[in-house]
Amino acid sequence: MGVWNQIYDPMGNIWLSALVAAIPIIFFIVALTVFKMKGYVAGILSIVVAACVALFFYKMPFVKVIGTGFYGVLAGLWPVASIVLAAIFLYKLTVKTGKFDIIKNSIATITEDQRLQVLLVAFSFGAFLEGAAGFGAPVAITAVILIGLGFKPVYAAGLCLVANIAGGSYGAMGIPVTTPATLTGLSGLDVASRTSYVIPIISLMIAFLLVYLIDGFKGMRQTWPAILVSGGSFAITQFIVLNTLGAELVDIISALVSLVVLALFLRVWKPKEIYRLDKEESAKQTKQAKQAVKKETYSLGQVAFAWLPFILLTIMVILFSLKPVKALFAAGGPLNNLVFSFPIKGVHNQILRQPPVVPEETPYAAVFNLDLFSSTTTAIVIAALLTILIYRIKGSIIKEAAVETFKELYIPIITICSVLAFAYICNYSGMSSTLGLAFASTGSIFPLFAPILGWIGVFLTGSVVNSGSLFAPLQAVTANQIGILPEAMVAANVMGGAMAKMISPQSVAVAAAAVGLAGKENELFKFTIKISVILLVVVGIINWALY
Repeated sequence: MGVWNQIYDPMGNIWLSALVAAIPIIFFIVALTVFKMKGYVAGILSIVVAACVALFFYKMPFVKVIGTGFYGVLAGLWPVASIVLAAIFLYKLTVKTGKFDIIKNSIATITEDQRLQVLLVAFSFGAFLEGAAGFGAPVAITAVILIGLGFKPVYAAGLCLVANIAGGSYGAMGIPVTTPATLTGLSGLDVASRTSYVIPIISLMIAFLLVYLIDGFKGMRQTWPAILVSGGSFAITQFIVLNTLGAELVDIISALVSLVVLALFLRVWKPKEIYRLDKEESAKQTKQAKQAVKKETYSLGQVAFAWLPFILLTIMVILFSLKPVKALFAAGGPLNNLVFSFPIKGVHNQILRQPPVVPEETPYAAVFNLDLFSSTTTAIVIAALLTILIYRIKGSIIKEAAVETFKELYIPIITICSVLAFAYICNYSGMSSTLGLAFASTGSIFPLFAPILGWIGVFLTGSVVNSGSLFAPLQAVTANQIGILPEAMVAANVMGGAMAKMISPQSVAVAAAAVGLAGKENELFKFTIKISVILLVVVGIINWALY
């Protein structure tokens, strides 16, 4: 089928070429926000638009366009959609066994105030799950917990997407930092340290923002001590860990510190009034809230037993993320034959990336890895199986939970797969690199635009890791050319990418699937897009001021 060389300036002017490259992205955004299309419709049409741009402007061979789109669909099914399916199935088991009512009560016992529940669940617990699992699982799990606590679906999903920014820069075991650092030959600790100049500030802002999104300035005035305790302890811990241990454990440690400190603080401090999103319930305020908590009391053992599925999930995911375990399944490892690899015919190593996107002409790998025994999905499935055994759940309940999960998620899965297909066409055709080169051409003001590259990369791939793989080499090359430390610009890629997690079509589709908003992804996108852009501007300005 022949080798094809990527081209990055098909129009003979890098900014004009960038405008052409942005057509599929602009179309997708307009389709969701202006035309209010359902997510899967916007995704499928975006595939067509991206394919046309790749064919007619970038001269990408038709077979390779089809191959990269197919590769994206496979990546959407595994691991992205599979993680959501497994996580929602586990959640449904806790609901159908009645254990989720105890979980809700245990959170309500700490505080009935929904503004503070968001800090506990979406902000701290979400960051903990991000550090352990990543790949959409934190948003899916925390969003369904918030719904169980009385939040409306759009609010629950939107708040969890926003909260995910706090830990999103570091993902599962720090790989969004360590992967691009390795690709560019830099120290992972140095890159992590550079992110510590900005991300802790953003984390503290997110804590305040979450409360503002629920109850405005009034809510912030009433709960600012708790916000400072939650966001402040998280941010300070982030800064210390990033400058000493690195990125691998920063989310887990920061989240645990924040959870424990806020829970202890709420034993001695209460807000002026108990806030509920349900205005009638809010009007009854503290008295009825306290009565509601007293209706059911559970022992520490009962609470721990109810939380067991999520405890098992955390243990399994952390176990599967450990380097010694990953080494077992890595190339050359004793269990590597349990990872089934499928090179995409006509695409794998048949597309050549060109300088300056990479230091030298490099084949673009396209291998679908079906790691059935070592993925995050597997970890969640094992947690679900252990839950079934320990809770002794009947077969009829298991079947009911499985059927419900599939019925609720098959449309969102189509959305996820279509989004990944469109993103993969953009990446393998060279469109993404065109956008990167355009911003890299800005010279001395490049630090202002460097985070935008990460932001674009995450929008297209849904992953800070993939964004780093896509743009970190370009960031490092450009930094050296203009006399800036490459660690700083690779860190900027990570930070900018994190700001896009809340609007990435993949993330939005996952969140919508988790809360039963299939087909209404446009509502979530409208909820998060302004916040994402504002935070990106803040990161860009700080980065520019620093360098």
